[in-house]
Amino acid sequence: MLGADGVFAQSGRAFRARTGQQEMASAVLRAMRSMQGLIVEAGTGTGKTFAYLVPALLAGGKAIISTGTRTLQDQLFHRDLPLVKELLRIPVDIALLKGRANYVCHHHLQRTLGEGRLSSREEARQLREIERFAAVSVTGDRGELPGVPETAAIWGQVASTRENCLGSECAFHAECFVLAARRRAQEADIVVVNHHLFFADVMLKDEGAGELLPSANTVIFDEAHQLPEVASLFFGESVSTAQLLDLTRDVRAEGRTLAGFPPEAERLLDRSDKAARELRLVFREREGRHAQANVAGQAGFVPALHDLVAALTDQQQMLDSLAERSEGMTACAARGQDLLRRVRIWLDGTPPVPGSPADAALVAGSAGANANANAGAGQFAAASAWEESSDDSPMASRVRWLELFHQSLHLNSTPLSVAESFRRQLAQPGKSWVFTSATLSVGGDFRHYQEQMGLEEAATGRWDSPFDYDAQALFFVPDGMPPPNTPGYTDAVVQTALPLIEASVGRAFLLFTSLRALAEAHSLLREAFAQRGIDLPLLVQGEASRGELLDRFRSLGNAVLLGSQSFWEGVDVRGDALSLVIIDKLPFAAPDDPVLAARLAEITRKGGNAFMDYQLPQAVITLKQGAGRLIRDENDQGVLVICDPRLLTKPYGRKIWRSLPPMRRTRDPAVAAQFLATLRPTSSATLTAD
Repeated sequence: MLGADGVFAQSGRAFRARTGQQEMASAVLRAMRSMQGLIVEAGTGTGKTFAYLVPALLAGGKAIISTGTRTLQDQLFHRDLPLVKELLRIPVDIALLKGRANYVCHHHLQRTLGEGRLSSREEARQLREIERFAAVSVTGDRGELPGVPETAAIWGQVASTRENCLGSECAFHAECFVLAARRRAQEADIVVVNHHLFFADVMLKDEGAGELLPSANTVIFDEAHQLPEVASLFFGESVSTAQLLDLTRDVRAEGRTLAGFPPEAERLLDRSDKAARELRLVFREREGRHAQANVAGQAGFVPALHDLVAALTDQQQMLDSLAERSEGMTACAARGQDLLRRVRIWLDGTPPVPGSPADAALVAGSAGANANANAGAGQFAAASAWEESSDDSPMASRVRWLELFHQSLHLNSTPLSVAESFRRQLAQPGKSWVFTSATLSVGGDFRHYQEQMGLEEAATGRWDSPFDYDAQALFFVPDGMPPPNTPGYTDAVVQTALPLIEASVGRAFLLFTSLRALAEAHSLLREAFAQRGIDLPLLVQGEASRGELLDRFRSLGNAVLLGSQSFWEGVDVRGDALSLVIIDKLPFAAPDDPVLAARLAEITRKGGNAFMDYQLPQAVITLKQGAGRLIRDENDQGVLVICDPRLLTKPYGRKIWRSLPPMRRTRDPAVAAQFLATLRPTSSATLTAD
């Protein structure tokens, strides 16, 4: 099929037979037929998409293909799968299923149209366009409405969530876009989803609340390096002040449809709103992550959290009393119960407010005791929970932390490891699992990923990129860089970058490990461009959406783009628009991140080496993603610059650079500049997603 004389080569389309692709496809087919797990690392250019799609269609049965991004999800469904289906002449039904937030909800659309409470004329225009779209669309997928950006705030008012969906009681149940998409998925042979939806389905099944996805013989995860983080999100618990404010907003909207909505209800809703906002106002920081233990001593935090629980408890009693008045209020009551449960789960273990019997009783209630338990019992329950630490109890297997955003606060409870939870999924009989990405191993060793995901028994395979990196690319590590933690480090990165940017005439990505460094570099580059008379477009993350920035980068052809985490992966710029990728530091995760800190402490407690066993492998995988932005095609050429001196001064540096593609290496900036100067644009760039 994939050989030099196969149907793809004979189709008249641009196709080149690749040994790595054929071998990977054979390995995937063997895993499917033997119902086993397989981990595959396939370098850029291997053609891994066809290498798993062809066996997925040949093997028969049902398959779920899960991706890390909606962009790849759309590409698979609209382009790759139809092509493979056509060439193989196999009559399979395919379906695309996204999270419910991607579909217009008729109920919420009509409610928003009726209320007319919009923040701007632009939102009013967008709402009218969505109304016209919903009237004629078959899918209701917002990705099919180019006139309204997918990031527009209006979508939050015209889409449903799991919490505010009315289900079978909805007046629009028969024409629901979400239900129609799910029916198509249940009937299809191959369903394309994303990782978030896959794990949402896992959680629904675990809760006995039904399922979104059909049973499948094979599950294939593309962009599988993202799974540990996504799985941690779904196997944990989270609640935000924004969710609480959304609930009170929806209760008020529903209350306006009821006869005799009690004034007392408005007072309770106002009290909950006030408590949620005051919890966020306890912290002056605009953003950041903090461990529960570190915020417990923050002045006013614990009292504010207890006040919130008390307000939500009283509000819930009111919601329960009104639940039978309408389908919408029934949904609000169920939603309020779930949010209150999540807050109480997080509160469990927080030290009690001294001398506050009511709050202590609430803490006891959150631990599963009667909410009317006496104050002494509540104080003991809270204190005991707070003092639990480094044992093997269920509490010790999770880390509680909060994250601050500009206008909201999130309370999170995250498992230290998802391996056991995922291992239970793998134990399902009669199913094969395939995990593939360009970055899953460290120097060809998959142990780190296997341990993270509970895949110790899975087979592994690795195929290098077919690109000629030695001829196409140069790897430059500058001499004389200061230590990365010194104040002038970002300035040194910019000074290293400037002559290379001039030599390449723009056409550069500068990737940073922190938003602070990105902002500083942007300021320094803007000033340096003015002083040197460099007339090149300077694009920076945050001034527009990622898609818009990449479109501008492509069309300009000589731009310099500064980005942080969101530009390290999932970006594929081919051709002359990109010839220089500069990375400021090795991407070690911040050690003060509460989840990372807890995981490192657990590894140390069990006798492991937290740095070598966890931090270093994670950094290598992330670095491989960033470095992979440079060479995306067999005709691409360019220079990769990693400014961090630890690559050469630390013993682990060799392990890192040996995990990168085999490029020629240099320490001489003149050699790097000369290489760039020889690269002259020959054609327009193309832009796709990984």
